[in-house]
Amino acid sequence: MNSVVCITSAGILWGIIAIFISLLKDLGFNSLQCVAIRVFFSALCLVIYLSIFDRSKLKIEFRDIIYFLGTGIFSIIFFNYCYFEAIEVIGGVAIPALLLYMAPIFVMIMSFFFFHEKLNKRKVLALFITIIGLCFITGAFSQEVTLSGKAILLGLGAGFGYALYSIFSKMIIDKYEAVTIITYTFVVAAIGSIPLSGIIYHVNELLNLQAVIATIGLAIFCTVMPFLLYTTGLKKLEAGKASILATIEPIVSAIVGLIFFQEVFDLTKILGMICIISAILILNLNLVKVKSVN
Repeated sequence: MNSVVCITSAGILWGIIAIFISLLKDLGFNSLQCVAIRVFFSALCLVIYLSIFDRSKLKIEFRDIIYFLGTGIFSIIFFNYCYFEAIEVIGGVAIPALLLYMAPIFVMIMSFFFFHEKLNKRKVLALFITIIGLCFITGAFSQEVTLSGKAILLGLGAGFGYALYSIFSKMIIDKYEAVTIITYTFVVAAIGSIPLSGIIYHVNELLNLQAVIATIGLAIFCTVMPFLLYTTGLKKLEAGKASILATIEPIVSAIVGLIFFQEVFDLTKILGMICIISAILILNLNLVKVKSVN
């Protein structure tokens, strides 16, 4: 399959996640239970997939569990919970998706402190444009705040949690392949979220047809498939270009919001969306430039 098609398809599948989350929420599952459902069935699918096609990628050193605690607990559980809760609080998916995609900004800032990566003019410009975009989205410029403090914190928390995945995984990326890291990330996240969420007391409710459809959609179509598609696309496409193509996710989320959540976008929110997507592109175009020079 064409690499561009793979990456774009991954972004589209990630963008429709709110549809399946809303189905679970309608059945009474809370955000943490939705997280547990997603990570458990995703981990199950990935373990089965590797057991059949490449068992060698299931081998890790026990001492590296500490890093998977970082990617699984502090990143996956935290960002998924904040993201799903933000969708419920805001009543739509477009804004939470945009705030989630602020992760590269958080990665940039944390990398400056933890890995001593330089903050060049392009990165600072992207940060500045992102802040302007946030002001537009929250209504700060119009002095008419359209998002509550809780909604903003949840959205930013989702982006920060997602960014932590890059920080923790970077520490072991030279030791393990991406599919190994993501598999154990979901395994650890499943082990951590199941007792916390109390999902074991709602197993019977998962047998409901609507719950089955939502679970399959969440785990297979919005997690395992896009991950495998994205990884496949990366084999023949530069990481920077892949990241740019993946920015179709918040655009798809906005379309989903319009169709399924009847979200209304005024001029300030549209300007905010343009600013944040522009900042993402500025950061990723820099990656493409570096790759091309190398």
